[in-house]
Amino acid sequence: MNETDLRLADGRTLHVYDTAPGDDGRLPVVWHHGTPNLGAPPEPLFEAGEWLGIRWISFDRPGYGGSTAAPGRTMASVAADLTAVADSLGVGTFALMGYSGGGSYALGAAAILRDRVEAVATFAAIAPYDARGLDWYDGMIPSGVASLQAAARGRKAKVAHETSGVEYDPEFTPADLAMFDGPWGWLGSVAGDKSMPNGPDGLIDDDCSYVVPWGCDPTTITAPTLLCHGEDDGIIPSSHGNWLVEHIPSAALRLSPGDSHISVLTHTEPALEWIREHTG
Repeated sequence: MNETDLRLADGRTLHVYDTAPGDDGRLPVVWHHGTPNLGAPPEPLFEAGEWLGIRWISFDRPGYGGSTAAPGRTMASVAADLTAVADSLGVGTFALMGYSGGGSYALGAAAILRDRVEAVATFAAIAPYDARGLDWYDGMIPSGVASLQAAARGRKAKVAHETSGVEYDPEFTPADLAMFDGPWGWLGSVAGDKSMPNGPDGLIDDDCSYVVPWGCDPTTITAPTLLCHGEDDGIIPSSHGNWLVEHIPSAALRLSPGDSHISVLTHTEPALEWIREHTG
């Protein structure tokens, strides 16, 4: 793993990860991390990535890890950050993979970067807040509703919510909890104080970005898109996946009975194979 700090034109820094620097023979796949995690590429997929010829590229979103915070960031502005990362590495086209809120950032990047994106796979992606016909909060756990409604009242209200001492209960299902005893226990190594050593800006700005306009239109995505969602997900209800597949012409949805927000990650390796099949 090569880790570097990329200085952007506006003076910010992005902490970048690259598992095969300078290797033009592998397919670059950009990993978009969930909330509130570091941007390190997914170790549970490294073995599959080796035999599929994958070059993992990723970065800490602004406010996480070694990346400078950027209050007010959107799906579109983070897509611009991705462009800077790819250009700095000499990467032309690539595929995208994103988990949870990172799935929405992957979709936003696909909408903006268009021909540079060969394929997209997401797991429990969030639909736009202004999605017509979607009851956005329906089926969401109470802690999630409280957190995101605070963000919808503005960044100041979200900061007050996060610093109030409120407990966030993800209400993980037994299937979710079982995942932490396997390879995806890795999530624990990229979360918490490790991902936000300088305070909660990353989480705050993620949540605020979910409840404002994306700055791009996911319905314009042309790249092959695979949406994976667990039917029992209460953190991001599967209705979000249903809305996305109905509005992204190039998308297919794999809806998994019995899976929830973490256990949906059991479908990442098949999705990586799907990406390989849909790229040149």
